[in-house]
Formats: sequence, structure tokens, C-alpha cells
Amino acid sequence: MDVHGTSALVTGGASGLGAATARRLAAAGAHVVVVDLNEELGTSFAAEIGGTFAHADVTDSDAVGRALDAAEAVAPLRALVHCAGRGGTVRLVNRDGSPGDLDLYTDLVRINLVGTFNVLRLAAARMAANEPVDGERGVCVLTASVAAWEGQVGQIPYASAKAGVVGMTLVAARDLATKNIRVNTIAPGVFDTPILARFSQEIRDGLGGQVPNPARLGQPDEFAMLAQQIVENPYLNGETIRLDGAIRMAPR
Repeated sequence: MDVHGTSALVTGGASGLGAATARRLAAAGAHVVVVDLNEELGTSFAAEIGGTFAHADVTDSDAVGRALDAAEAVAPLRALVHCAGRGGTVRLVNRDGSPGDLDLYTDLVRINLVGTFNVLRLAAARMAANEPVDGERGVCVLTASVAAWEGQVGQIPYASAKAGVVGMTLVAARDLATKNIRVNTIAPGVFDTPILARFSQEIRDGLGGQVPNPARLGQPDEFAMLAQQIVENPYLNGETIRLDGAIRMAPR
């Protein structure tokens, strides 16, 4: 898919993996709609890359619909890169012996998994109305995590949700095959994002040192490079690709 002269929607697009991807797609000639909850950061970043900011919770169908409207007001929507999500800690049995927090578990699965389905279904419906270009109407890139396979203690809601994203990828690609829309997922390992910026350099270095090769944290632009290649490579479909330097996460 050549994104030049098209629109692309990037959720979680104001920082981290999403911002790096939005920057690459904009440089390739796409009009990027940056979807995020951080209005101040999102507005300034969208202006920097010549795109549009849309404030939206990914589980809010009306808000996502308005973001898609903003994209289609400029050019046909041909690409989605869905990076929005968040983590949180839930134990099955707390230290005081009480059961884990069901409300937090439900909320995290809703954001990370239901939100992914919501954005995917709404974007795919818009793409399905496009005229095919070189046999394609659109391409969707989702974000999972290595936690889908090796979730650490306390990550049970996040791991559950990301495993769900992995599980939906091939099914979604098959579902949308008749619409000429591709679906792929990236499962990143430990990346140098604003989430990790809260930790000390010692902790960050320790996380990077767990990666076999290269022994460092991943850079957001390395995620963006893969996202762009998925968008551009017309034969890449139905795959979940680990981008993790060969790491396999320990239990803790």
C-alpha cells in the first residue's frame, strides 16, 4: 500500500510507538490523524507532522467515528496503526489474602482488547468503501505484546488482552480478505517509551540487558519501521510479528 496522498489513523499517536509511526507515515506522504487522550501533546504533535489531532477514547465508538470522519475529510482512509492501550497490575490473590480486582481486570481488557476490536471494525468499515488500488482497499496494523506469551506476575489483564489481539489477527485477516483489507499485528518486547521513562536508568538498563541481541531497549522508530513495512508490503497478511530482540520474559 502506497500511503502517499491517503489518510492514515494512528491511535496512541501522540507519544511513544504511535508518535514514531505517525511521523514515518507522514514522511511517506500520508495525512495522519493522531488519536490520543492527551489533547495538548496530540495537538502540537499533529501540527508538527502536518496532520490532524482527534481526541478519542478507543472504546468510544462515536469519538472514533469522528476521528475517522476527520481522516476521510482529507483523503481516503487506507491505513490504520492501532497503538493505544495501557497496563496495570492485578494479582489473582492479593498479599492480604483478598481476591484480585475484577473491576480493574475488566477495565484493562476493555481498553486493550475491546478497544482494539472497536477501532478495527470501525476503520475496516470505512476502508471497505474505498476503490481498490493495486488490489488493496486498506491495511490495519494492531499492537500486541510479548506478554501475550510470557506475561509476568501481575500482568494477567494485560497479557489476557494482548493474547486476545494475537488471536483476532488471523481471523480478522480472513474476515476482511473479501474486502481486500489486510490485518497484521506487531508484538513488541521492551521498548524505550514514556511508560519506561518513569523508571530509573538502572532499571531501564537492567531491562535492556535481558534482551539477547541487541542488548538494549527497543527504539520507537524500530517499531515504526516495521509498521511502515507491513503497510507497504502487499503480501504480508494475517501475521503477528514479535519485535523483541529474541527476549523471552522471566516470570518477574
